[in-house]
Amino acid sequence: MERQVLLSEPEEAAALYRGLSRQPALSAACLGPEVTTQYGGQYRTVHTEWTQRDLERMENIRFCRQYLVFHDGDSVVFAGPAGNSVETRGELLSRESPSGTMKAVLRKAGGTGPGEEKQFLEVWEKNRKLKSFNLSALEKHGPVYEDEKKRPKAESFFQTKALDVSASDDEIARLKKPDQAIKGDQFVFYEDWGENMVSKSIPVLCVLDVESGNISVLEGVPENVSPGQAFWAPGDAGVVFVGWWHEPFRLGIRFCTNRRSALYYVDLIGGKCELLSDDSLAVSSPRLSPDQCRIVYLQYPSLIPHHQCSQLCLYDWYTKVTSVVVDVVPRQLGENFSGIYCSLLPLGCWSADSQRVVFDSAQRSRQDLFAVDTQVGTVTSLTAGGSGGSWKLLTIDQDLMVAQFSTPSLPPTLEAMLYLLEKVGFLPSAGKEQSVLWVSLEEAEPIPDIHWGIRVLQPPPEQENVQYAGLDFEAILLQPGSPPDKTQVPMVVMPHGGPHSSFVTAWMLFPAMLCKMGFAVLLVNYRGSTGFGQDSILSLPGNVGHQDVKDVQFAVEQVLQEEHFDASHVALMGGSHGGFISCHLIGQYPETYRACVARNPVINIASMLGSTDIPDWCVVEAGFPFSSDCLPDLSVWAEMLDKSPIRYIPQVKTPLLLMLGQEDRRVPFKQGMEYYRALKTRNVPVRLLLYPKSTHALSEVEVESDSFMNAVLWLRTHLGS
Repeated sequence: MERQVLLSEPEEAAALYRGLSRQPALSAACLGPEVTTQYGGQYRTVHTEWTQRDLERMENIRFCRQYLVFHDGDSVVFAGPAGNSVETRGELLSRESPSGTMKAVLRKAGGTGPGEEKQFLEVWEKNRKLKSFNLSALEKHGPVYEDEKKRPKAESFFQTKALDVSASDDEIARLKKPDQAIKGDQFVFYEDWGENMVSKSIPVLCVLDVESGNISVLEGVPENVSPGQAFWAPGDAGVVFVGWWHEPFRLGIRFCTNRRSALYYVDLIGGKCELLSDDSLAVSSPRLSPDQCRIVYLQYPSLIPHHQCSQLCLYDWYTKVTSVVVDVVPRQLGENFSGIYCSLLPLGCWSADSQRVVFDSAQRSRQDLFAVDTQVGTVTSLTAGGSGGSWKLLTIDQDLMVAQFSTPSLPPTLEAMLYLLEKVGFLPSAGKEQSVLWVSLEEAEPIPDIHWGIRVLQPPPEQENVQYAGLDFEAILLQPGSPPDKTQVPMVVMPHGGPHSSFVTAWMLFPAMLCKMGFAVLLVNYRGSTGFGQDSILSLPGNVGHQDVKDVQFAVEQVLQEEHFDASHVALMGGSHGGFISCHLIGQYPETYRACVARNPVINIASMLGSTDIPDWCVVEAGFPFSSDCLPDLSVWAEMLDKSPIRYIPQVKTPLLLMLGQEDRRVPFKQGMEYYRALKTRNVPVRLLLYPKSTHALSEVEVESDSFMNAVLWLRTHLGS
């Protein structure tokens, strides 16, 4: 067969990207109030929010679409769209009121220059905007994200102001403002919360009285924590929130569920703050039951790995007793539940009777839905035994669930055939969860010529982890449909980042694009990935650069042997820790790989320690305990260097394309520069793309599209014919 990717023109690849990148992603859904028709029928509206890449505007656009769900109380009778999609330009956040009769919208408006953009909080009722508040004019806080305390004004020691010389001393004193600028403080350093949270330093909770328009900063929050994830407490007499420690200094919080935090309650009247959970661990996403008696939340018993298996905890509001409903699962046994790995619970996750909680979580290389009986702790899968794809719960209200379903060959779209199945279903009674019946809001068809499956891999005896023996891992393989000659099919290997994350059998643009262009694509969930039990996660710290690298290489060799793909045309593509593994592989196994694409890769753990927003990652993954006052000695630095890809520079000969975000706070772009210079010195083919305003994910539409096209051209050039 002809290698499509090698013989096609770049314009063909661009056209394919343009087509598939139009597929929208479902970001949120909420259910409207119950409506009974004059004929006795019952229905609810489903409000969905989506994002889509717009290559003409080079931005992600947001839009909404409504659906109607008719039901008889126990099952869905009919479900379908109600009208077309509408772009929600400028809308940052939105939330329905508890009754469903009102909606709050946070909107940005104004220019793009400094100080020109304004934020408005709008209150909508039925078909009209009831109220609108200019938050920027209130000067109570900075821009709303969860909310940021307004910093004091600062100016130079030599700042001069024009004064009316004819004014009296009393008039001049009267004109002075109480928030007069502090001289010499304009260059004071303010810590922030790192990647994607730059300039966000001191969040505050604010309360807006809709009737009077008065906004006030909530008093009583401890000075040593940053509040977030807040909701009204039972009786609306106070607010429950999560507080993250920011002493002695802040660390990056994005994708880091291990940051020390606790659950708090602050009383609105007296301003008294009460600690509701253990303050030595990490917690996330508290959710109040419909009967307003209990709060469930995720708790992470270890502050070491950046993401891990969590506990599901229950706090009884009236007895003040906390219990662990679902504990950490060390290791999956057979087809049993392998633990909770979601970083957030859905905003709507409780059953109507306040007894069960529904959530989605990675389970090996799939993402499934589960129902937990909070009284006895039993966990039941709602999606086991299905087609092998992955599920995400968007919301549940009065036992009507809204979820999305996708596979590596089943993407979302707004066309007549909706490839990502957005589904609704009722939660059955306790003990009958496996009988849930899903109804698609729109029909779906898969993208043709993409075949996929999951491979279970057992490391050879010499690669066993002695402390955590017997662990296996998996890989998801995508391949072109029915090629005449498999031996002519090239393969791209993609290890994931993290390292404590995973690939699941959901829709992913880049792997699908490569598969449509004629590549087999291997997505490897090496030991240390989430979804395989806590033992798998704990097996990797101290073994990075070895265990993860060996697992990926073993997966490559096994698949090449079983599938008979072209072993002389294998390439690598990885970002962050996936880039770390990719750069290790071209150094440790230089004969295997003909080309490599690395996005913001970790190159030198030792040099990254002093510049990243997560220095604890460097210490922990190298195998050492982290403390805020630790100063690594020579042995620690040596071990970090020994586990880094830069150690293997002399063996590298694989052509490398580096893609770096200049605003990356997680893996600073100097990491890639260090590798680039070392390869240039040794005449290894290397090309560097530096995106000046991009961060770690390289996810901006212009950057993402450019990086994909450059990756395709790099593979086309160096895999040869």
